[in-house]
Amino acid sequence: MIGLGRFGSSVALELMSQGTEVMAIESDPALVQRHADDLTHAVVADSTDAEVMRQLGVDEFQRAVVGIGTNLEASILTTAVLADFGVPTIWAKAISHEHRRILERIGAHHVVLPEHEMGERVAHMVTGRMLDYIEFEDDYAMVKLRPPREAIGHPLGKSKLRAKYGVTVVGVKRAGEGFTYATADTVVEHGDVVIVAGKTADVERLADQV
Repeated sequence: MIGLGRFGSSVALELMSQGTEVMAIESDPALVQRHADDLTHAVVADSTDAEVMRQLGVDEFQRAVVGIGTNLEASILTTAVLADFGVPTIWAKAISHEHRRILERIGAHHVVLPEHEMGERVAHMVTGRMLDYIEFEDDYAMVKLRPPREAIGHPLGKSKLRAKYGVTVVGVKRAGEGFTYATADTVVEHGDVVIVAGKTADVERLADQV
């Protein structure tokens, strides 16, 4: 993990909680001291210096996360160092779409925009139509919502939601029970919660019917 700001430290601590060993590199000594006892290793170093990174053994790691956000130069140079090392999987945080495009061009395999993605998620939920919303690449989304009126009381195979809206009901949750995989024979009842996947425009069109 390179960068121990809010994003980087959150990812690092979650990885540790899952049993993954984490070495963190951060230029701010105060942040390193704050998290030193919580991570496998935490060192103060300049992540844009390839020789320093090589001495730390970063070139031997299989996965790296660049959590640097506000310092664009450091973010880009660090990602370039990792790409030059040939690190198999590089995740990087971006603060704008332009920043993301640059990181992808220089070798980042996965780029996330936490603030933008969270803002988009909250915006979809504020309207009250969706209980949760996650958008993936290629304009594909998965949402949690109450079932549309036309699906209640009928087996999913007969409700024709896929034919009409182009979406797939992935799972269903009944009050007091856990989520179960949906089948064509699953009957959706009033009060249930469904997980629906499909093109963003299609799941939004379905949500308008709730």
